[in-house]
This record gives sequence, structure tokens and C-alpha cells, in this order.
Amino acid sequence: MKPVDSYKLPKMRHPYMRPSDAATLILVDTTKTVPTVLMGKRHESLKFMPGKFVFPGGRVDPVDSRIKPARPLAPKISDQLARSLNSRGSKNKPQALAMAAVREMFEETGLLIGEETVTPPKSRAPSWQAFFDENIVPTLDQLIFIARAVTPPGRPRRFDTRFFMADAKIVTKQKFLEPSPTNELLELNWLTIEEALDKELANITQIVLREIDARIKGDTDRSIPYYVQRGSTVYRNDL
Repeated sequence: MKPVDSYKLPKMRHPYMRPSDAATLILVDTTKTVPTVLMGKRHESLKFMPGKFVFPGGRVDPVDSRIKPARPLAPKISDQLARSLNSRGSKNKPQALAMAAVREMFEETGLLIGEETVTPPKSRAPSWQAFFDENIVPTLDQLIFIARAVTPPGRPRRFDTRFFMADAKIVTKQKFLEPSPTNELLELNWLTIEEALDKELANITQIVLREIDARIKGDTDRSIPYYVQRGSTVYRNDL
């Protein structure tokens, strides 16, 4: 593994926690002269990254592996995700990670990524049923897997996160979300990379933003980085 950069970080001594699988989806709007990405500011009351600007995302739920998409992941992306599992997890895990990214995008922003239907499926999971109530079935074929990162030990929450990227044109519909103090994201903004880097960000968000910037500028054949942090240093390995 290669060191990426060093940061002066506060020492955190929370009990050891095994990272939970999580997924994040970065939407890129390329219709403007300068492309923008969708980010939100996390609520100040949250234990994990309070007040930080982040991409929509969150923990994988068991039901995510049981929802059938209208269009599955591209085979290449599914294979890349499978290699990132280190022989851990079921054969449905790559799809579950992508489904979690789509679900979390809907829950946190109201944006639906999928295909319209007059006969949507049913789900006992409230989040997925709310998705299907919009007469949309999720699609995964336009998602690109661009990075993996694990939250360092000693944090109050730990995640093993896969970062996906997609063009904003894949959004099918938006449901209005009533403002609520329980919402994880207080505000949503379409930001240029330069604007985003000027916000209050976690270290990994800064790194992923630069990864996105390189892809936006045409370096689409980049290897997929895997980031872990030890002490104050972030290390990169390629998957």
C-alpha cells in the first residue's frame, strides 16, 4: 500500500467496531459548463461526521440483497465489486451494495433512479415500499464503481464503503421531502469540485472528490483505489 497523505487528526478511543458494509452514490451533472456533484451537509447532532458535507449514502440493509432491479449491474462492475469483497459475503453482495446506494439516495434526497412501471413490486421494508409507491423499479446498469474506503478504528461509527458514480441524467423522478430535524442531511447542493473542496469535509471525501475530478476530465480507465487509514496517514491500494 502507498501512503496518500498525512493529516493531524484528534485521537479517538471509541471501542473497536467491525466496519459495516455501506454504499455511497455520487451524481454528476454534466449539463453545465463546469460539472457539479450532489452533496449534503450532515446534521450537527449526528455522532458520525457531524456538520460535514458528504455524498448521499449509508449502511447496507439485509433487504437490499432481496430487491430485484429492472436492470442489473453491468457485468464488469459486478466483477469489480466481487473482487473488493475479499471472498467475504454472498454472491448477491455486489448487487446489494449498489441497491443500498440507490435506496440511500432516495431516502436522503428524494431522487429516484430506475424505470417507470404500472405494476411496481411490493416490499415489507418501508424504505423500499416508499420507493415502489412512486411506480419506479430501481436500475443499476449505469452505476460505476470508483473507490472503496474503510473508516479508521476508534471512531464512533465504522463503515466499509463502496463509492459509486453516475451521470445525473439517470434520475427518473424526484419526490419532495418535507424538512425535518430527523433528516440526516440538512441541505443539498450541486457543487463544482472546487466549491466542494472548500466545504468542511472528511479526509476521504476530499480524496474521492479528486478521484471524481480525474474521471470527469476523461481518465475513465483509472484503477479502483482502496483506502485505509493508519494513524494520521491514508494508504492506497488498487483493487
